[in-house]
Amino acid sequence: MLTREMAETIVQEASLRVDRNVNIMNRNGKIIASCDPSRLNQIHAGALEVIKDGRTIIIYPEDKLSGAKPGINLPIVFQEKIIGVIGITGDPKEISEIGELVKMMTELMINQKYLASQSEWKQTTKDMLLEQLLKKELSFHDIDRLIGKLDFEFIPTFVTVIIQIEERSSIVSNKTLIESLENACHPKRGFIGVIHVNQLCIILTNINEAEINKKVLTVYQVLKGLHIQFRLSYSLPFDKLKDFRESYLDCDLALKVSDRNKEIVSYAQLETKVLIHRLNQQLSKRFAKRILEKVNEENIKTLKAFLNHNLHIQKTAEELFIHRNTLIYRLNKISEQTGLDPRKFEDALSLQVAIWIYE
Repeated sequence: MLTREMAETIVQEASLRVDRNVNIMNRNGKIIASCDPSRLNQIHAGALEVIKDGRTIIIYPEDKLSGAKPGINLPIVFQEKIIGVIGITGDPKEISEIGELVKMMTELMINQKYLASQSEWKQTTKDMLLEQLLKKELSFHDIDRLIGKLDFEFIPTFVTVIIQIEERSSIVSNKTLIESLENACHPKRGFIGVIHVNQLCIILTNINEAEINKKVLTVYQVLKGLHIQFRLSYSLPFDKLKDFRESYLDCDLALKVSDRNKEIVSYAQLETKVLIHRLNQQLSKRFAKRILEKVNEENIKTLKAFLNHNLHIQKTAEELFIHRNTLIYRLNKISEQTGLDPRKFEDALSLQVAIWIYE
């Protein structure tokens, strides 16, 4: 736990605060970091006594200890075990009061470093698990092994959420973002992994349909609170981890085919449109061209507005700022050009599919 690199950082920080030479010794009594480079790798007899007895050792000028100078040496304790010794060189009468303070600061730094490394390790494990779940051929052995390392409950039903980050402040790190989202989702019910630098993926677990919209809204509010520009999409519920890849692809495609000004995209609301994008492209284009090749841009715009307003003539006319009769004239023109009447459900469906392909 007490590495040479960490010891050097502690020495730098401590020596600045106490204006004294500071040494760090490992469990073998070897000096692994010091303000005095000439003392590196020497065996410190005082440190050996500290490690042996588990108590603070004060060395006076008259004491004859190999590799030791006058000062105070204190045990560094981590998780109830002595992992090293910190020594402060100087007159014991002058530095005895600051010894415990330096020891406390040292142990705090080690604990913070440990917590940070644990957090990084857990996130790496989550990212590895996400990578496994995205594979075409799943290795359930590897998946179970990774799940076993995490304090997380993979209980159906699942929902996938993709967050596409458009822009954010440089002060909001991935770590801060992920911790905020996990706390909002509940640490054991919101598994978050990094797809790439600007895309995160959340797997919501043990969730029922009534909770989905509420949970997605919570995620939305967290992102807004962090002043992040984003778009997110969420999948249909599913019960088996083997369906995760498909749910992720659904969300990814939903983001691509939806209005870019829309921040929250539900795959369920776009499922028909997404299915169109998965059809044979050659056949789809031939279908759209056959129906729309005689329709000009103005009438396509009119048709889109009419379909968006669920075939409601008055609302469409108001959106387009045209008279009702002008709209009816255009709809009649569209019928002539396509052979399909947009006021009839089956014809309107064909026209909608053609527009989705056209777009």
